[in-house]
Amino acid sequence: MKKYFGGALIAFLFGFTTNAQGLLNKSETVFTHQDTLRGSITKERAWWDLKYYHLDVKVNPKDKTITGSNTVRYTVLKDYNKMQIDLQEPMQIYKVTQDGKELKFERDGNAFFIQLTAAQKVGDTKEIIISFGGKPKEAVNPPWDGGITWKKDKNGKDFIASSCQGLGASVWWPNKDHMYDEVENMLITVNVPGDLTDVSNGRLKSVKKEKDGTKTFNWYVANPINNYGVNINIGDYVNFTEKYKGEKGDLDCSYYVLRDNLEIAKEHFKDAPRMLKAFENWFGPYPFYEDSYKLVEAPYLGMEHQSSVTYGNGYKMGYRGKDLSGTGWGLKFDFIIIHESGHEWFANNITYKDIADMWVHESFTNYSESLFVEYYYGKDAGAEYVIGCRRNIHNDKPIIGNYDVNNEGSGDMYPKGANMLHMIRQVINDDAKWKSILRGLNSTFYHQTVTGKQIQEYINTQSGINFNRVFTQYLNTTQIPVFEYIFKNGSFGYHWTNCVAKFDMPVKVKLNGEEIWLKPTTEWKSEKTTNEKRTLEVDKDFYVTSSNIVE
Repeated sequence: MKKYFGGALIAFLFGFTTNAQGLLNKSETVFTHQDTLRGSITKERAWWDLKYYHLDVKVNPKDKTITGSNTVRYTVLKDYNKMQIDLQEPMQIYKVTQDGKELKFERDGNAFFIQLTAAQKVGDTKEIIISFGGKPKEAVNPPWDGGITWKKDKNGKDFIASSCQGLGASVWWPNKDHMYDEVENMLITVNVPGDLTDVSNGRLKSVKKEKDGTKTFNWYVANPINNYGVNINIGDYVNFTEKYKGEKGDLDCSYYVLRDNLEIAKEHFKDAPRMLKAFENWFGPYPFYEDSYKLVEAPYLGMEHQSSVTYGNGYKMGYRGKDLSGTGWGLKFDFIIIHESGHEWFANNITYKDIADMWVHESFTNYSESLFVEYYYGKDAGAEYVIGCRRNIHNDKPIIGNYDVNNEGSGDMYPKGANMLHMIRQVINDDAKWKSILRGLNSTFYHQTVTGKQIQEYINTQSGINFNRVFTQYLNTTQIPVFEYIFKNGSFGYHWTNCVAKFDMPVKVKLNGEEIWLKPTTEWKSEKTTNEKRTLEVDKDFYVTSSNIVE
């Protein structure tokens, strides 16, 4: 989850201009060489396919260091002998080996270029072992300005966690830090002080008490996982479990909370099985039965770490006790449990290839909140919730960011993106079909990385409606379409304005009290009207405005 209010975490200001079609130009944005190394599929990345990691680390709270190794297994796709591995300052790579031989490497900012000496033959599966360490960036305002959080619980015990979406997992461990290539499975080995527990992704395979009094936890992830989804959570945890009877059978649900919060968590975390019931209905089976579902207390608000969803909402309903929609419905559930767990479908199952398409994660997951409300409280309640969230839209810049430079778009990808999806549902006007599209997305793109265009094309194809101009309007511009109309000489005229060229979204209105569908375009259309009342109201489910041109 990125910050709900406001924009993205970026290091520079945007200077946008508007062209004749209402699209915002991004050409004035200045990006650096490091942005390109981080955000593009470089030649040094493209030639190899990531298969497996064994991340083996020692976390030392006393000096806030992380040291260890990462074994990287890969398949050769093209003949080449230089590999890019990412690790951010001030972390250091100490040594890289392949087949027992030490390799030379050069550093270019946050990218390391390793010179491989053995033949890299197409189809071969190879490994390198990277030794690394240092004091990783400390999180300033996690999860939005992330890194490693080093805190104490109220009993003085260490309480530590990682959070790094956007910033990148390379802030604390070396990896192929681009979203297009997910590792297929991995082993996470974490050594911590003996009075603490580490909770990471997947299933706990073993715990070993070391001679020095520390403990080593081994977690195995059986499914593909994105880099920022890999996490460590270290604290004085206690655990309770349950089995959820889901669409694919029994799902192991495991909850890790600080010792003093056990009783309140047992009651409050009842939202987790409620979430699973609602979202399996809307989206299909939970995508990671093999790895279980975990909800883990963290020293920050929360994050969608795969099969290890982190929670820090203070055991309050809503978002830190507040209703983001202003309707009252937002206080019927714990926002962090519902939203962050919703990302198991849209972020962890279906994952963007480029963060510029982050709307694929956040628009659908923000929309999932209203679907949760609808499932338990009815369709009108769900609509009220998503419509209420419009109050958080800023229309500051486009939702889609710049590609190939690790640049996300506006924070409007949350409420505005959700309202775009809600509106598309209205136009499809078939709830069974809409549900089949949501479930179909999760089965068609199961455990895959995707582009935003793939998602758009799937919705177009499955609905039988071309929504391209709707997507362009709401994802690439800050303009809200205006339904402009006039009553004159017994006729009713209407069209879209303040929109992209040839915008043609159908809209539901009440004309003289009668609910009808219209198909406006950017060209004027007219119809006869005999009713002298001459009133019009655009349906509230459409995120548009209207304007009556008085005679």
